[in-house]
Amino acid sequence: MPDVFLSQDTSSRSIGAREVEIALRTELVRRGGSRLVLTGSRGAFFLEPLVEVEIGGVRVGYANVRSEDVAGLLDNGMLEGRPIEPFYIGAVAEAPFLRGQERITFRNCGVIEAGSLTAYLDAGGGVALRRALFEFDALKIIAEVKHSGLRGRGGAAFPTGAKWQTVADCVADEKYVVANGDEGDPGTYADRMLMEGDPFALLEGMAICARAVGAHKGFIYVRAEYPRARTMLQKAVEIAHGAGFLGADILGSGFAFDVEIRSGGGAYVCGEETALLESLEGKRGMVRPKPPYPATVGLFGRPTVINNVTTFATIPPILRQGGEWYAAMGTGRSRGTVALQLAGSLRTPGLVEVPFGVTLRDVINTYGGGVPVGRQLLAVQVGGPLGDLLPESGLDLPIDFDAFTDIGSMLGHGGIVVYDDHTDPLQLTHRLMAYVAHESCGKCAPCRLGSQRAAEILESIRKGEGQPGDLQILDDIAFAMRGSSLCALGAMAPTPVLSAIRLFPDSFGVGALRHFAG
Repeated sequence: MPDVFLSQDTSSRSIGAREVEIALRTELVRRGGSRLVLTGSRGAFFLEPLVEVEIGGVRVGYANVRSEDVAGLLDNGMLEGRPIEPFYIGAVAEAPFLRGQERITFRNCGVIEAGSLTAYLDAGGGVALRRALFEFDALKIIAEVKHSGLRGRGGAAFPTGAKWQTVADCVADEKYVVANGDEGDPGTYADRMLMEGDPFALLEGMAICARAVGAHKGFIYVRAEYPRARTMLQKAVEIAHGAGFLGADILGSGFAFDVEIRSGGGAYVCGEETALLESLEGKRGMVRPKPPYPATVGLFGRPTVINNVTTFATIPPILRQGGEWYAAMGTGRSRGTVALQLAGSLRTPGLVEVPFGVTLRDVINTYGGGVPVGRQLLAVQVGGPLGDLLPESGLDLPIDFDAFTDIGSMLGHGGIVVYDDHTDPLQLTHRLMAYVAHESCGKCAPCRLGSQRAAEILESIRKGEGQPGDLQILDDIAFAMRGSSLCALGAMAPTPVLSAIRLFPDSFGVGALRHFAG
C-alpha cells in the first residue's frame, strides 16, 4: 500500500490539517497497509490541507481536504491515485504554483518526514557536514561560502562568508553560533516553515559554521509565538545528539558542537541582532550601539556568528554541490535563490523559492495568481512593516537586494504583502506606525518619541481632526528618525508613511514635504 503524506505545519493545522490527520490515522488503521507520513508544508497554503499519495514514485495530491472527506476519498480510490473531484490536482510537483520554482533552501519542506533524521539523511542530508569535518579545513569551508555569494536572508543581506571570516580570524577563548529565528515581520513565515518542516537542515548548517569559525556552542533563538517550531527543534536536537550528529564527538571527528534552544521575549525588536543578544544574555531586548559588531564582540562579549534560520539552512546544499553551482543562479550581487512569502490580497498566496532576478510582477502574477477577481491592485509592500509601498507601475523591479536599496527600499526577509483597492492608505499607515511605536525598545529618543508622535498625528488625520502643517511635522519626524535611530526599526519606520503620502496624497490632505518630496 502507498504512503500517505500530510503537512503538520502550523499554517496547515490552522485550517484543519490536525483534524484530517486524526481522521486519516483512524481510517488507515482500520483499513490497514498504508503509512501516514507527517511532513512540513510545501508552502502552497491555498491547497491545504493537502493530502498526497505516492503512486509509482510520483506524489499525487488531493487539496482542501476536510476531516469529513477522508473516508469518502479512501472509499473512492485515493490510495490508488484516482482523480476524485473536486480534490484531485494530479502530480503535486507539477502544480502551477510549484512547477517553476527552484527549491534549494526548501528542498525538503513538504517532501520528507519532518523531524526524522533517517529521512533527512536519505534525502542527502549530512553529506555537507561530513565534508566539513573530514575533507575541508576551515579556510576551504569559508571559501566555498564566499564563492557562493550567499548573503544573509534575514534582512541586512550582509555577505555570509565575510561574516564567518571575521569570526574565524578572532582569537578568543569562546565563540558562538546563533540562529536568529525571531521572525517578526507580519506576513513572513519562511523561518517557521524550516524549523517545523526541516529542522536538521538548520542544525547541519550551524554545525558547519561552527567548524569553520571554531565555535563549540550554538543557540537557536525562536520567536515566542512559534511553540511548535520550538518543540520540533528540541526533538531534533535530542535525536541529533543520540545519532552523533551533535555533541562532544560529532560523527567521530573529534569536533564538539552543542545547540541550545531559547524562546524569544515576544518583542519585534529582538529580531535585530544586538537586541537578540541582549535577550539571550537574560536582559531586556534593547539595541546595542554598533560598532563593535557581534562578529567581534557578540554574545557574552565573545565573537559570534548570527545568521538567519534560512541562511543556515542554505549552507548544506552549497557545501554539498559547491559554491560555484550556487553562484551560477541569481543576478548581480544577489546570488542563488530567495524565499518569498506572498500574503495579502492574492488568489494563491504562499511561499515561493526562485532565483534572484525575476520581477516583482512575475512573482505576484505567476505564483500569487494576482489579486482576486473584482479587485484592483493598490500597492505592494516588500520587506515587512518597514518596507516601501510600491504602486502597480513599480512592479517591474527585479527581486534583487541592491535593486531595492537603489530606490531607498529593502527586500528584507522576503515578505511581500499585496493590498487591493479596498484598503485605506491612511488607516494602513496609521496601523503600521502604531505597531512600530508599540514595538520600539525605547532606547533611543528618535524612535521612542518619533514613532509615538507620528502615530498620534496619523490618528488625528484619520479622525478628521488633522491640522495644517501635520504632513510637514510627519516629514520632520521622519527626517530625525532616519538620521538618528540606532537600528533599522526606527530608521525605516517612516518609509511606508512617506511612500503612502506620495502615492495617495488625497488620503492625507494637502501638504508639502520638505525633506522627502521626491
